[in-house]
Amino acid sequence: MSTLDGGNVVLRRIRADSRPLPGTRLVREYDGVQHVVTVRADDFEFEGRPYRSLSAIARHITGTRWNG
Repeated sequence: MSTLDGGNVVLRRIRADSRPLPGTRLVREYDGVQHVVTVRADDFEFEGRPYRSLSAIARHITGTRWNG
């Protein structure tokens, strides 16, 4: 069981099914800079480093937490 979802198998299944397929590249521009994230089976890769969530990558890029 994953500690990220409190061990709830149903939530984990929903989250896994709603993720883009591994290998998908997510491209966004922020502050005039293009950022590319690669979806992997269990995490995300940004600038050659693994991240557990897209939110963690957004915090790295922006230096702040975003909501909404």
